[in-house]
Amino acid sequence: MEFVQVVSVENMRKSDARTIAEHTPSAELMYRAAQGIFNSAKFVGRVAIVCGKGNNGGDGYALACILCKNGFTPTIFRASDGFSKDGLYYYKTAMSLGAEEMPMSQAAAFTGFDIVVDCLLGTGFSGELKGEMLEAIEQINMTNAYVISADINSGINGDTGVCSTAVALGYSKAGEVLAVPSSVKAMTMSTPYRCAAEVFLLMLCYALIMVFMMLLFNLETIK
Repeated sequence: MEFVQVVSVENMRKSDARTIAEHTPSAELMYRAAQGIFNSAKFVGRVAIVCGKGNNGGDGYALACILCKNGFTPTIFRASDGFSKDGLYYYKTAMSLGAEEMPMSQAAAFTGFDIVVDCLLGTGFSGELKGEMLEAIEQINMTNAYVISADINSGINGDTGVCSTAVALGYSKAGEVLAVPSSVKAMTMSTPYRCAAEVFLLMLCYALIMVFMMLLFNLETIK
C-alpha cells in the first residue's frame, strides 16, 4: 500500500527557514524549485509563465531562466507590481537571457500557448481573491493550454484547500488531500496525489486489514 506524504503550510515554512538558516541561500532554494518544475514536466512549444509578486512568482522567473538556457523563449505575464528580493534577481536575469513579457491585459486566455505555468500564489495565501489576481486566475481557468501550478494551485489555502490536483514540490500539502474538484487544470509533480475520497478508502482498507490480522492472531492464541 502506498501512502501520500502530506505536510502543512507551517511545516513547509519551518523547513524552508531551517534550510536557509543552515547556509542554503534563499535564491538557491528558489532555483531548485524551478529546476524541479522543469525536470518534472515535458516542456514543448510556447510557454507562458504567470507570476505574482511573492516567492511563488520568483519560482516562475527562475523557471524562465532555466527555459531560456534550454532553448525556449518563455513569455512572462506579471499579474501584479512588485517583486520579492530573489524574484527581482531572477526576473532581471530572465529578461537578459531573452525571455519576453506581455501585459495581463493581452492574455486572452493564453491563446496560442501550449503550456501555462501558474506562479501567482503559493502556500502562504489565505483569504479572498480579488483584482488582478482573480482576473489572472480566471484567464488561466479559461485556457486550453496545459496548466502547471507551482507548489499549489493559486488561490488555495494550503491547509484546507479547494482544488483537484496541483504541482507539489517534494510533498503534497494538506489542502490538496482535502481538496474537491475545481476547473483549474494542473499536473502532479514529485509525489502521487490522492483526492479525499481515495485517501478515505485507503485508510478504511488498512483498518479492515488490521482488524482481520488481529482476529487471526486472537484465534491462534486461543488454539
